[in-house]
Amino acid sequence: MRRRGKQCSSWSRPHASWRSWPFWRESAGGDRDPDRHVGRRSSGGRHALRRGARAPSSQARPGYDETVKVRKAVFPAAGLGTRFLPATKAQPKEMLPLVDKPMIQYVVEEAVASGLSEVIIVTGRGKRAIEDHFDAAFELEYYLNDRGKTEELAQIKTISELASVSYVRQKEPLGLGHAILCARSLVGDEPFAVFLGDDIIGAAPSPCMRQLLDAAERYQAPVVAVERVPRARIAQYGVIAARSVEGRVHEILDLVEKPKPQDAPSDLAIIGRYILPPEIFEILAGTRADARGEIQLTDALRELRARRPMYAVEFEGRRYDTGDKLGFLKATVEFALARPDLADEFRAYLKTLKL
Repeated sequence: MRRRGKQCSSWSRPHASWRSWPFWRESAGGDRDPDRHVGRRSSGGRHALRRGARAPSSQARPGYDETVKVRKAVFPAAGLGTRFLPATKAQPKEMLPLVDKPMIQYVVEEAVASGLSEVIIVTGRGKRAIEDHFDAAFELEYYLNDRGKTEELAQIKTISELASVSYVRQKEPLGLGHAILCARSLVGDEPFAVFLGDDIIGAAPSPCMRQLLDAAERYQAPVVAVERVPRARIAQYGVIAARSVEGRVHEILDLVEKPKPQDAPSDLAIIGRYILPPEIFEILAGTRADARGEIQLTDALRELRARRPMYAVEFEGRRYDTGDKLGFLKATVEFALARPDLADEFRAYLKTLKL
């Protein structure tokens, strides 16, 4: 099923009053008020906000509804893909294939494998191919069926049946934080996941987002994915200062956006997977734009961390950074070598190269 949300243009501080909803409703007996709507606009006013407790617990807090799970996943996909020009002049970067599957499909499949059922893709001008990819293709299905191409028919029908997919347009390139804010009307008043499509992560032993969801349910708090990155590359990432909690889980003490190597608080870099409360929309709406006029998600996460505990998970699984040409080429080679129908011939070919 495909839905289209409202278009999102330049932002202003919206007026919204709402109680924190699972994961993090603060007190028992706080039923939702049906007259309170996230995303309502007015000429003025401030947000009503209830600050969270500072100490998490592995046991359910009063008012925490364990039956309400994260269902929705937001995929910002409105970028221009300039690092891949001229290939992205007339097609979305997200539709560039790793072997024979577009990059965004790998990430949507991770969401579905993690148990998420609703996909919200934030698009921009020139991104119609993404919508067409996840829609039914009746003419193609008829053609494949008529030619007896049952395997190919099953493949393309699976794509349109992956999940319920909705779209909202980011009309201006105002940064990642703004792109997430554009999804506000479709997310509503519930916790949600965010996937950045440049990071494609292999599932071992379970999908990366599933690992984050497990931690979010255990600690009843926002969670981000992190990975240890060499200091020489740390300036390319948001970085956390953290305290180890257990295993691969850390409590976040602070967040820094793209620090110099000598100023980085750790080598734990934030990777493109997040589980966030609806409160993040109110924070993003009030976040100042940076020098480039963009709203940075890291700034909003720092404010969220000041209000309530946040956690980071060093996920298990191989990450492929497909946001630049070299990372894209590496991923293409490794994905091809992992394909039973291609691996032997491709490996033999690679051995013939004078490297």
